[in-house]
Amino acid sequence: MRALFAGAGICDGLDKRYRWRLSNGMRGDAIIDRDWVIIIALGFGWGTTFFFNEMLLRDIGPLSVSLVRVSIAAVTVWVYLAATGQYKRVSAQALAAMALLGALMFAIPFAIYPLGQQYVASAVAGIVNALTPAMVVVISHFWPGGERATLHKSLGVLAGFLGILLLTIPAFNSGESTRLFGTLVIVLAPVSYACAMNWVRRLSGTPVPVMVAWAFSFAALLLVPAVLMVEGVPARVTGASVASGVFLGTVLTGAFFLIGFQILPRAGATKTSTVTFIAPISALLIGWLVLGEELGLPHFLGMGAIFLGLLLIDGRVFRPKVN
Repeated sequence: MRALFAGAGICDGLDKRYRWRLSNGMRGDAIIDRDWVIIIALGFGWGTTFFFNEMLLRDIGPLSVSLVRVSIAAVTVWVYLAATGQYKRVSAQALAAMALLGALMFAIPFAIYPLGQQYVASAVAGIVNALTPAMVVVISHFWPGGERATLHKSLGVLAGFLGILLLTIPAFNSGESTRLFGTLVIVLAPVSYACAMNWVRRLSGTPVPVMVAWAFSFAALLLVPAVLMVEGVPARVTGASVASGVFLGTVLTGAFFLIGFQILPRAGATKTSTVTFIAPISALLIGWLVLGEELGLPHFLGMGAIFLGLLLIDGRVFRPKVN
């Protein structure tokens, strides 16, 4: 755990209590209760992003959705840095690392999801997004200095896949969500996330807000020429799209990713990525409450399997007690 923490280089935001626990060998394979609450809240919040993507896609293209999201998020985090006085100068090497992080964590997946959602329902996008912990387990296992896969984590991934399968059955039985292309495109986003969650360890000594601000900014710079060449300037934008973009960029992206990166060194890449096991649940609930979609037995069985996967990946419940 301490090796991951040092590699991530984002210990500046932790309080003395957590630093003391880390320095005294606190186990990295057990999420503290506060982090569980944060992870569940992040998961439910991020599950709603697919709904807001749908709102934005009514007026703009998928690349523009990504650009709006990262641009507003960048402004949000830079304002936070200015208000708190936490900005620190970074080296050219760190800037290069943050540019790649911005592409892997933000620019690529944020464009992939709305692109795929042109062919599949938002709930399906949320379900496919839950592949992220599985991708993180695999990539982290082979990544230099990454987390090694354990039996509990592997079983948790299998349980998560079972939950995804159960949740997917009703969605793919509907006529609007049967296109294989959209699903395969969305699968690329969890792969990009998994690479980013391991790449971030290179940014040793960089405070979380500074790292996130630069990553969002580089993501926006990468997307601007792509948007202008492929989609151009939108001819019409409604008030609903503006409101969706602002909320998506400030709260669900800027603020939520700040929080997510803060708990990453404490919880580890695999456990932090379990937010994507929770996101399909809120995506389905939004479909039920807002769009009037029905929830059947497969949905509840899938939710149960996903929560079992969370418990297995965390490992505390199944760890033998030491007297």
